[in-house]
Amino acid sequence: MTLTLILTRHAKSGWDDPLLSDHDRPLNARGQADAPKIGAWLKAKGYLPGQALVSSARRTQETWERLSPELGGAVPMTAVPALYHAEAGVILRQLRGATAPVVMVIGHNPGIGEFAHRIVEDPAPHPRFIDYPTCATLVAEFPGEDWATVDWWSGRVLEFVVPREL
Repeated sequence: MTLTLILTRHAKSGWDDPLLSDHDRPLNARGQADAPKIGAWLKAKGYLPGQALVSSARRTQETWERLSPELGGAVPMTAVPALYHAEAGVILRQLRGATAPVVMVIGHNPGIGEFAHRIVEDPAPHPRFIDYPTCATLVAEFPGEDWATVDWWSGRVLEFVVPREL
């Protein structure tokens, strides 16, 4: 059996209101348009998560809210405060507690980009993989039956996409 990870950075957020905390920043118009594109792409490719772990920040929650209807079915989502600006090691610890064979994680840079580089054996052959822009999405496959056994450099890249390509 294999496990599949869908790793998405939140869509583009706005900086219009200087009184909002970073945690409470919403998506801007581009982010609102990009998130559904990623959801539709995932569905078209057959990458349908059975579980979603999403940072508690407003922009990650809004990314999920706009992306998930495109998947075509209800997916259990857990808001995970520990994923807010999480470092790579924290993301791995959260992933190790997942239970579905296909899991989506939505988080923030720089942690999500670092995590993406460390979790796969070889980087995605894409010029934007290095900086992991907003709404970038990695799909990676792992051998095994339990996320608790997943470790660094154990995944194989299946796909990597950024919204501008869709």
